[in-house]
Amino acid sequence: MATVELTETNFDEIATREGILLVDFWAGWCGPCRLFAPVFERVSQNHPDIVFGKVDTEAERRLASDFGISSIPTLMAVRDGIVLYARPGALPEAALEDLVRRIRAVDMDEIRRKVADTAA
Repeated sequence: MATVELTETNFDEIATREGILLVDFWAGWCGPCRLFAPVFERVSQNHPDIVFGKVDTEAERRLASDFGISSIPTLMAVRDGIVLYARPGALPEAALEDLVRRIRAVDMDEIRRKVADTAA
């Protein structure tokens, strides 16, 4: 699946869907972002059941601010509407594939219980 442009308009609708969303927060002037972009795109082709989204932090300043993005690239993984991973830095392809495997393996029932316990 090709990457999807995420904006303030479509982010919540996509991020709250059931399933996995990987988000690349980037900017055109960022060298590491430009190096990471083809890696992100290649890995997206290997996982057509996952949404791979990109947020241009220059165009979507409020969205970047809402997530406290202060360093780019930042990669975020959301599963079933819950953020499971958010860290700055470009990952090599093997590490991104490993992250996908780890996100798939998460026991979401356990995560939902932890979220409910924290909210209580």
